Amino acid sequence: MIERSFSGRAPEIKLPAGAIDTHLHVYLSGFPALPGGPALPEGQPGLSEYRQVKSRLGIDRFVITQGNAHQTNNANLLAALNETGKVARGVAAIDAETSDAELEMLKDGGAVGTRIVDLPGGAVGLNQLEEVDARASAAGWMIAIQFDGSNISDHVERLSKLRSRWVLDHHGKFLRSLAPDGDEIRMLKRLVDGGRCWFKFAGCYESSIEGEPHYSDVAKVSRIMAAYAPERIVWGTNFPHNSATKTADYPNDAALLDTVLSWFPDDRARHLALVENAEELYGFQSVAT
Repeated sequence: MIERSFSGRAPEIKLPAGAIDTHLHVYLSGFPALPGGPALPEGQPGLSEYRQVKSRLGIDRFVITQGNAHQTNNANLLAALNETGKVARGVAAIDAETSDAELEMLKDGGAVGTRIVDLPGGAVGLNQLEEVDARASAAGWMIAIQFDGSNISDHVERLSKLRSRWVLDHHGKFLRSLAPDGDEIRMLKRLVDGGRCWFKFAGCYESSIEGEPHYSDVAKVSRIMAAYAPERIVWGTNFPHNSATKTADYPNDAALLDTVLSWFPDDRARHLALVENAEELYGFQSVAT
């Protein structure tokens, strides 16, 4: 059994006006888990629970990401977007079999992208990368891509040819240790230099070998990327932290925010990640206009 804490002290770092959480999941009642994916998280945290976290952290806008439990059935996502209005966008899960009619319905409902998760339980893997890219590019969508970043050399050539804007999820999710000056970082910088790749700060605990409270191994990579390309970083809470299955493992959202946002080189880089970069990638209206 897990008990999640959605309220508590505010973070020490105050988020700027218009701050965007680019990665979270919500689970509404009436939408069961589907074969091929993981079970629904215990208690099915939904919009009411997320709104508590949103208020606590000072988030103004957010991106709901399709959970693996629902595979390519995006009904839960559409229902959640229908309840949130203009403050939210959605990242769905589509594949080569998704109809044009469903794609239009998703666009009309607030979806602005799709995701690929090439890990156990993921609905759509890298084996469909080019097919998904073709659909996303035609729709003007972005793609959120997640895989074991330790294997980036296996995928860098295909990723460099994507026509869609895309973001590498979860700090690159390097599941094996790597050197800050290693080939993996050079390949990551090359992808960012291509002009279509973003890098997402979210869920550092999922790949950190060193672990809390500092997640020093993930921090090293993230600091390098934030300094190298501050205009290509976005941030997300990863609510409701599905990898945590025990109360003791559930992160303190305020403390986690303070830790992760300390990895930016300065306030300007942090502001870019929290506002302007996310506006560009997910199609939010600029708060500066």
